[in-house]
Amino acid sequence: MKPTSIYNSPQAVTKPLSQRGGVGVGFVYRIPLFLLLLLLSAVGQAQQAPQKARVLVLTDIENEPDDSQSLVRLLTYANLLDIEGLIATTSIHLQKRVAPETIHRIVDAYGKVQPNLLKHEAGYPTAQTLKTVIKKGLPVYGMGGVGEGKDSEGSAWIIRQLEKPDQRPLWVSVWGGVNTLAQALRTIQKTRTPEQAERLYRKLRVYTISDQDDSGPWIRKTFPNVFFVVSPGYDYEFATWRGINTGEPGTHPEYSSDAWIVEHIQQGHGPLGAQYPDVAFGMEGDTPSYLGLIPNGLNAPEHPDWGGWGGRYILQKPELVASRNKPASAPAEEPETRPIWTSSADSILTPRTFMAAPSASGPKPKKSNQATIWRWRTEFQNDFAARMDWCTKAYKETNHPPVPKLSHPENLTVKSGEMFYLRASESTDPDGDSMSFRWLQYPEASSYQGVILYENFVSNIYEARPIAPKVTSPQTIHFILKVTDKGTPALTRYKRVIVTVMP
Repeated sequence: MKPTSIYNSPQAVTKPLSQRGGVGVGFVYRIPLFLLLLLLSAVGQAQQAPQKARVLVLTDIENEPDDSQSLVRLLTYANLLDIEGLIATTSIHLQKRVAPETIHRIVDAYGKVQPNLLKHEAGYPTAQTLKTVIKKGLPVYGMGGVGEGKDSEGSAWIIRQLEKPDQRPLWVSVWGGVNTLAQALRTIQKTRTPEQAERLYRKLRVYTISDQDDSGPWIRKTFPNVFFVVSPGYDYEFATWRGINTGEPGTHPEYSSDAWIVEHIQQGHGPLGAQYPDVAFGMEGDTPSYLGLIPNGLNAPEHPDWGGWGGRYILQKPELVASRNKPASAPAEEPETRPIWTSSADSILTPRTFMAAPSASGPKPKKSNQATIWRWRTEFQNDFAARMDWCTKAYKETNHPPVPKLSHPENLTVKSGEMFYLRASESTDPDGDSMSFRWLQYPEASSYQGVILYENFVSNIYEARPIAPKVTSPQTIHFILKVTDKGTPALTRYKRVIVTVMP
């Protein structure tokens, strides 16, 4: 959408608030009614629900418990994502077998609670529908499963999904090894025309949980136009996805503790909760590969650098860093040959609020790539907990997310030094709960890194009045609206407003 300025007239900026009567009143009086109706229509269109993401999972399930944990969570969002494949694969940790039977068992448990989930939100597919997309790759490790005669029902299924007459990208969420996708790409390369193959490559969006076999680096090198998100290598300790199950003081690691899991997921949440195993090495290490696809108003899958529940990533060619904890059987690591979407650091502090903006002259806060996930932990964990409540409880006994609504487009253009409005007074909550509002500046996602000043220096209010900074070249500022209800557990939804400041 082309950036739009609504409140950029001198009168709207300089009049005292008592004369403005609210957001944009002076502006409303200066335009014909039919233009106002067109503007409001455009705002409504801009805030329509985004398309569901198409998701296909490759999982080395049974390697350790975290794949089963991530699958349980994924199924609670099966109405918000189009799950087009659940493919059992190998990895460096599970090299000689695949376990589709475990996927079937968990989907069967989902089928027992699916009727109750439908009482809360529409669109949950039946278990039988999901069972038709469960496939398996070869029980062979890495590039040993890529080559002539190495096709499998899993690789054939990937090609079939890519060739569907659906223009949406296909997100391949890789929880283990990626050789089943590698074989599909090789088959496409060998059997389609270059033009046909290129169209399929460009539909792919791949997120791998580090490198768990040697075919991931091969894909990145051989298919340079494939969109690829990864913290490369075998040193999991420093990968972005580890933010799901690690933390520092102030990042609420208690929300991934054993006690939290027992209370909110495993115990008293029906057959699906009973399928969530205890933590062995780390809770849900694979979940970040799809967490950023959930339509919550914050996530923007096509823009990994904007940040969201699954982390924030930048497009670059990372330097080769030798893995300290590489398994003995892992192949030698080689430098990346092209830019990929990879780890980027955020402040360990939460995004800046009006009352918490750091002093420009003060010490710089510590940063971490895992903080790009930590900062949303309480919100995505509460969201999961609420959906597990939906598995067994009636609508009136549970909480449901609020519905933020902006009074203006999600893209604004303002002039340097100008005051402008951010407003969401029409937000609602389906349960009638009271709501809290937080307007946050997300500097790491913005081109402008400085501190923003405000005319109304308060944090918990549906209307913010920032003052555009003085700039000498166009700059973008990402503002995040967090609307959190006061139900149990408290649920949050977002709106992202991108403001372009012109000199």
